[in-house]
Amino acid sequence: MTYREDFTLPAELMERVSQEGFDILPELIQAIINAAMQAERQQYLNAEPYQHSEERQGHGNGFKPKTVHTRVGNITFAIPQVREGGFYPEALEKGLRSERALLLALAEMYVQGVSTRKVKAVTEKLCGVTLSSTQVSHAAALMDTELEKWRNRPLGEYPYLFVDAHYEQVREDGQVRDLAVLSAVGVNLLGKREILPAPVPQVQVGVSVALSEHEVHWRAFLESLKARGLGGVRLITSDDHAGLKAARLAVFGGIPWQRCQFHLQQNAQAYVPHKDMLGEVAADIHTIFNAPDRATAETYLANSVQKYQKTASRLAEWMAANIPEGLTVFSFPAEHRRLLRTTNGVDRLHREVRRRARVVSIFPNPASCLRLVSAVLSEISDEWLTGRIYLTF
Repeated sequence: MTYREDFTLPAELMERVSQEGFDILPELIQAIINAAMQAERQQYLNAEPYQHSEERQGHGNGFKPKTVHTRVGNITFAIPQVREGGFYPEALEKGLRSERALLLALAEMYVQGVSTRKVKAVTEKLCGVTLSSTQVSHAAALMDTELEKWRNRPLGEYPYLFVDAHYEQVREDGQVRDLAVLSAVGVNLLGKREILPAPVPQVQVGVSVALSEHEVHWRAFLESLKARGLGGVRLITSDDHAGLKAARLAVFGGIPWQRCQFHLQQNAQAYVPHKDMLGEVAADIHTIFNAPDRATAETYLANSVQKYQKTASRLAEWMAANIPEGLTVFSFPAEHRRLLRTTNGVDRLHREVRRRARVVSIFPNPASCLRLVSAVLSEISDEWLTGRIYLTF
């Protein structure tokens, strides 16, 4: 394989994509990753191919083949080499963490004797080989060490913090149980988002995943973040779950709280007496949340409470008591409010985890759930940190 200066995909390959569709996917992935690795080596060497320069950091030394088992089959990549050593492209490894975690989760279902014939077939197809228990244990240990470092990394100042949870099914003690994945997303001083995982205490699993959303689990999760240096928090956005609320007050009691406006909209539906009122009520709450300032929002709220006093008294009472918890965001810069008023970003994160975990269905044990969730979230967090700024301070 020779040096390239143009890392765009060849025209003939793009033409085959339109003709062959998914059948060319392995070859397409190979071309993209190979091009990315070559570009990465060129950047590492700090010089164009064959360029004589004082800034050059080393010299290319050909390529070495490496076959990787992926969900689209075995793909052999050309790994760029550097004569002086010390270089290995991240382009190949980035994105493979969740791939390895998924394969391990499937493999464990087969190895531990809890899988169906269908899962066995899927495992062999995705892994490319039938894995022994020893191979699975060794690979799992390597991955767990890497992910544990990520979950225990030191934290710093995060002015804005979003907290939420979702559930995964895990087999434990002979039963299938729902375990809560407790997640926190922070916006750092550079305006970029990071996923803030926690080490796993006792029965808790995941980023942190616990047997429930009881206060004790939320409190352990939040305290672990604080112990690793989380500070500078100006606002916490979350739902009104009782366990989370109690834990938040215990650990971050003095920090302003923004109740998720999206969840408030959903909660209001339970107090609407007639279905034909749903649209009207939603529009009134939407008007409150989109007011130009807090004083105007409170005026809109007072008008709505009065409006529904006779036709929907329970709704009016609920609005007066709960809607103000969704107005804290008005104390923050106008350009930040739209991004701070809901936990929708965390919900999208959870949907991505569910999508990646769908093929597993039921995790064979808490460790495999921890592994896959951590791998997926660490990848997404890396993408956020190297991507565009979420907001500007």
